[in-house]
Parts: sequence; structure tokens; C-alpha cells
Amino acid sequence: MQYWLFKSEPDEYSIDSLKAEKNSIGRWDGIRNYQARNLIRDDIKVGDGVLFYHSSCKTVGIAGFASVVSEPYPDPLQFDPESKYFDIKATQDKPRWVSIDIKYESHAKSFLPLTTIKATPALDDMVLVKRSRLSIQPVSKDQWAFIVNATKTDLQR
Repeated sequence: MQYWLFKSEPDEYSIDSLKAEKNSIGRWDGIRNYQARNLIRDDIKVGDGVLFYHSSCKTVGIAGFASVVSEPYPDPLQFDPESKYFDIKATQDKPRWVSIDIKYESHAKSFLPLTTIKATPALDDMVLVKRSRLSIQPVSKDQWAFIVNATKTDLQR
């Protein structure tokens, strides 16, 4: 099992949005960064844990937890000319972008803001702290365990 941090702007798609989806399963789509795409396509597996991170808002940080519940598949938004994620170079035979489904596990019982993450020595090596622009980032098992404990969240992982 691996662990990941997925960033989303809460006014676009929040931990509450994921929880409200049918069966609390949502499609993680609209990724248009090659490095993040490659992580979804090549590294992220069913059963992996996800830190759900709210970004580009008043208080950024870890809002909850999810798990990966599908293999990667072509992002349907790349084929929709009405979507802001439409890609004229993508075809059904040669899709360029992938999506993955994640399932809501829980809200963080105590929201963990980025300011706290950056001030915590045990999290100094997080990709989030070193290069925070990537929307999907690996998280170590120790970082995952620390964050679960810091958010006072009871997860069976």
C-alpha cells in the first residue's frame, strides 16, 4: 500500500463534495500536469490511501481521507469540447489524460493547516513542504501515520 496527497480547491471539489457523491465515490479528473498524470497512470493503485488537501482557499490543509477504488482510465473531460479540460489532441484511440476513482473515508477530526505541517519537524521531508505545486504527491507511511494521529482521525489502514 502507498499513500498520496491529492489537492483540490474546495470551491471546485471538497471533501464534503466527495462524501456527498453516490456511494461516497468520486472521479478524480481534470489533471493536466504530466507528472501528476504519470503518477495516476503508473504508480497509484487500488487500495492506496489519500490525504484530501484543500488548496487555494483561506485556510489550506488536510481536510480528510479517501482511498483509491479504481484503476486509471481515460479522463472523459478531455473529449468534451464544452469542458475547460478539453484537449484537442486527445482521441479515443490515444487518450492523453487519465482519471481515477476515490472513495471518501472520513473527515479529519482536526483540520491540519499547511502552517502546522510546515512547522512540524516530522513532516519536513514531505513533498508538500518542498515543492507544493504538484496536485498529486507521494506521502511516506510515517508521514501518513503522523498525520492520521495529528488529525485525531481513527482510520483502519
